[in-house]
Amino acid sequence: MSAHVAILGSGSMATACAIVLAEQAGQSVTIWARDDATASELRRTRTNPILLPGVTIPSQVEITHDIAEATQDADFLLVAIPSQFLRVALSPFQQHLQPGTPVISVVKGIENDTFLRPSEIIQQVIGERPVVALAGPSHAEEISHRMPCSVVAACPDRGLARRVQQLMTTDRFRIYTNTDLVGAELAGALKNVISVAAGMSDGLGFGDNAKSALLTRGMVEITRFGVAMGAEADTFSGLAGLGDLITSCTSRHGRNRKVGERLGRGETLEQILSSMNAVAEGVPTTRAVYFMGRTLGLELPIIEQIYRVLFENVSPAAATEVLMRRPTGEE
Repeated sequence: MSAHVAILGSGSMATACAIVLAEQAGQSVTIWARDDATASELRRTRTNPILLPGVTIPSQVEITHDIAEATQDADFLLVAIPSQFLRVALSPFQQHLQPGTPVISVVKGIENDTFLRPSEIIQQVIGERPVVALAGPSHAEEISHRMPCSVVAACPDRGLARRVQQLMTTDRFRIYTNTDLVGAELAGALKNVISVAAGMSDGLGFGDNAKSALLTRGMVEITRFGVAMGAEADTFSGLAGLGDLITSCTSRHGRNRKVGERLGRGETLEQILSSMNAVAEGVPTTRAVYFMGRTLGLELPIIEQIYRVLFENVSPAAATEVLMRRPTGEE
């Protein structure tokens, strides 16, 4: 399949997606970086040394700060910008884009003030257009080194999901299709919240039993929340849900798990976030999900305790005690 893909963003996932796309013969790929200095450095070194050390950006991938140059004649836009910066970063694109150009979103998170999903922010800012969410266990560090990876392309339009499947599938990057865009996006956002809890468990020195219980009961809360928001329950037992949750809660690459681990060891959230080079989406997502869950009247005990640790100075040990002493019941 021959296509021009404009990648909006220059972080680790944007770079990994550019590497995947460049493997396909006949495809052209352009990375757009938000500032000229970043674009110049990426062009000069062909590496992203802080986020993806040791990874070379293929020579055929163009890199620019110029919006018009990046998006001219693009068949697809691939958006790889953290959800909390998505609205501001996309705003300058409004006057440069052709109407209807489909978007592939690898954004995971929820906008705090509006509780909009990435696809909703994208359509609100750059106009109504079809959006396909790529979701599932997909650390950029592994994708960029061509380690096997399987994800879901989720879109109500089956035909468009299949086009993205064809566009990005390689011998190391396998894509399944799904029509539940809402579920895929919510799964990708909420797994980051539970992975903070998994990190706290690690930081407190707990074992496999505790981690397994957190993943299992955390998935119950994710599914409960997702179904209340209009998602399909089955989505959460697939790659976008369970698959991504397992990876995020166990991997050394997981930024959200690392935040939780450091909290469990006694560091403050301010200390942790100020020392990080990348965004931990689970922190702002926890706030958004906590308040929406209260609005919907949902029972989300794990998410509630994560919120209290992050934003009310409750210690991870005290939060654990609250969860373990809750009234018992049926599964």
